[in-house]
Amino acid sequence: MISKQEAKNRIIQLRETIEKHNHNYYVLSSPSISDFEFDIMLNDLAQLEKLFPDLADSDSPTQHVGSDITKEFIQREHKYPMLSLGNTYSEEDLMEFDTRVRKTIGNDFEYIVELKYDGASISLTYMNGKLQYGVTRGDGSRGDDVTTNIKTVKSIPLILQGNDFPNEFEIRGEIFMPHEVFNSLNKEKEAAGDQLFANPRNAASGTLKMLDSSMVAKRRLDCFLYYIIGDSLPTEFHFDNLQKAKEWGFKIPENIFKCTTIEQISTLITEWNIKRKQLPYDTDGIVIKVNSLKQQKQLGFTAKTPRWAIAYKFKAEQVKTKLLSVDFQVGRTGAITPVANLQPVQLAGTVVKRATLHNADQIILLDIRINDTVFVEKGGEIIPKIVGIDMSQRNSDSKPLKYAEDCPECGTRLIKNETEAKHFCPAEEICPPQIKGKIEHFVSRKAMNIEGLGEETVELLYNHNLIKNIADIYSLKKEQLSSLERMGEKSAENIIAGIEDSKKVPFERVLFALGIRFVGETVAKKIALTFRNIDFIKGASEQELKETDEIGEVIAQSIIAFFQNNKNIEIVNRLQAAGVKMEIEAIDNKLSDKFNGLSFVISGTFEKYSRDELKELIEKHGGKNTGSVSAKTSYLLAGENMGPAKLEKANKAGVKIISEEEFLKMIE
Repeated sequence: MISKQEAKNRIIQLRETIEKHNHNYYVLSSPSISDFEFDIMLNDLAQLEKLFPDLADSDSPTQHVGSDITKEFIQREHKYPMLSLGNTYSEEDLMEFDTRVRKTIGNDFEYIVELKYDGASISLTYMNGKLQYGVTRGDGSRGDDVTTNIKTVKSIPLILQGNDFPNEFEIRGEIFMPHEVFNSLNKEKEAAGDQLFANPRNAASGTLKMLDSSMVAKRRLDCFLYYIIGDSLPTEFHFDNLQKAKEWGFKIPENIFKCTTIEQISTLITEWNIKRKQLPYDTDGIVIKVNSLKQQKQLGFTAKTPRWAIAYKFKAEQVKTKLLSVDFQVGRTGAITPVANLQPVQLAGTVVKRATLHNADQIILLDIRINDTVFVEKGGEIIPKIVGIDMSQRNSDSKPLKYAEDCPECGTRLIKNETEAKHFCPAEEICPPQIKGKIEHFVSRKAMNIEGLGEETVELLYNHNLIKNIADIYSLKKEQLSSLERMGEKSAENIIAGIEDSKKVPFERVLFALGIRFVGETVAKKIALTFRNIDFIKGASEQELKETDEIGEVIAQSIIAFFQNNKNIEIVNRLQAAGVKMEIEAIDNKLSDKFNGLSFVISGTFEKYSRDELKELIEKHGGKNTGSVSAKTSYLLAGENMGPAKLEKANKAGVKIISEEEFLKMIE
C-alpha cells in the first residue's frame, strides 16, 4: 500500500506532467506522447485522488473530465462590463470608424486585426495563477457562472505557467465547437433518431449551459482567448499582452495582424473571406482594435460598444427557395411582423423554413407574392430574411400580397403611425399575445427571472384566468397552482418561491421588466440611475427625461405615455404594494455627498480618466449625469475635441465649464 506522502509526491508529479502534455496537445497542437500513454497517466492520477480524497484539488487535470453532479448556474457580476462590438458589413463604415479614431487620437497608432470567432463569449478570472471562475456574457453586466463546465475545456489552463502574470486579471475569448466534433456529434444524433444541432455556434452555446459537466467534457469544446483586462497588465499594448498570455499557457489565435491603414485591413478582409472556408472552425468576420491601451482609454465607450474596436462581418450566404404563404404575428408591444413560410432549404448550416418580412413597406418594396421564388439570406448570418425575388420564375397570374388589415388574434383594426414602419394592434388590454407577451417578458431571465414561469406555464395560468397582467403574479397562491394539470406540489412551491425571490430584483431590472416601449436593458439602467425611484420617473417631464444620457424624444414620449395610462399606474402600485423594488439602492462604495443636487454633462476626451470613469466618480460623490446641456445643468465637464453645440449651449445658459483638472480638485 502506497503511503500518503508517496501518494502526494506522485500526485504533484502527475499533475505537472499531465498539464504540460495537455498544453502541448490542445494549445500547441504538438503532442509529445501517445493518447494511450496520456490516458494511463490520467487514470493513475484519478485513482490516487480517489484513494486519498483529502489530496484532491479543484485545479487538478482530472477536473477536465467533468462531474455528473447537477448544478444550477448562479449569476455573477462582471467586474468590467462585457460589451458587444459594433458590427458592419460595409468597408465605407470601416473608413468612417478610422476617421473617428484619427480625429480623437491622431495618426500615431496601429490596429490589431483578428478573426471573429463564431461561438459563445466567455470571461475567465484568474487569481494568483489559478482559474477562479468562468462567466458567460449574459446581459453585459452579469452572466452565468459556468466554471464547472469551463474546467472541462482542455485548452483552458486551470493553473498558469511561469510567475510573471498579474495577481488578478480577466481574459476573454470564445468557446467554440470544431467542425470535426460538430459533424461527429450530429452523426451520433442522426443514428439515434434525435434532432440534429443547427450549427456549431448553437451546439457550443447549448453545451456550455448543460447541467452535467461530464456530458460537457464529452462534447470536446475548444477556446480561443483574445483580450486581457485588469490592473498591472504586463504591457501597454493589446498585442504584446496576448503574446505574454501565450507564455502563461493560454490558447491565443495564430492569425493576428498589425496594420496601420484601412487599405491593409481591406486586403485582409478579401483574403480571409476565402481562407476562412478552409479553417476547422467557424468564423464570420474580422475584428479591428486599436493596439494601445492608453489610446483605447482615450477613445472610451458608448453605452453598448467600445469606440476603439469594430467588427466587420463577411457577407451572408444566399439561397433561392419558394414562398408558400405568409403569417402575421403579434408581438408583446402589439407590433405586427409578417413571417414567410418557405419551402425548406439549407442555408449556412441550418434548414430554413421561415423568414422575416419585417413590415408592409418591405413587402411593397420587394413586391413579394405567394409562390414567388425568393432569395433568402441570414442577416448577420443568424436571422433568415427575404432580400429579393427571381422575377424570371414568377407566375403570370400572381397577385400582389395583401397586408393584414385586422389583428389576426383579436380582430381589432390595425393602426400605423406615420413615423413608424410597422402596423400595430392597439388592443393591448384584450389581445392575448400582447397580454401573454408582456407577462413572459416580465418573468424572463433578464427581467424578474422568476423560476418556473416559462412560456407554457404562463399560457396555462392565462387560460385558467389566474393571471391577466403582471401584477396578478404576486396574488397567486400555491393551492391555485398545484390543482392545475401538469403541476404538482413541488412545482407550485418552486414557483411561489421564485415569485418571492423576484422581490429582491434591483430597480433597474424591474423598470426593464415593465415592458415600456423602447426601454431596453441599457436605457432602463440609465433612467434608474438618474431618477433613483419610480415616483420621480412618473413625474418627470419630457425635457427632464431627454437630459438623461442617450434618451431621445421617442423614448421620453413613450415613458410619459406609459405613466399617463391609469391601468399601468394601477399595476405599478400593485407591484410596489407586493414588495417589488421601486427605487434604486444606494451606490456601492459611495465616496461623499459633495455633488448632491448637482448635475453634470461630460463632453470631449480626457487625459487621466475615461468618460465612463468620470461618470462613475460623479455618481459616487452624489451627483447626476445628464446627456444634454440645459439651464438646470450645474457643470459642463469639458475635455479635448468637445462638441461645439454643447459649448455654445452652456455659454448661453450660463453653465459653468470646468476642466478635468478642476473637477479632480473638487473631489480631492
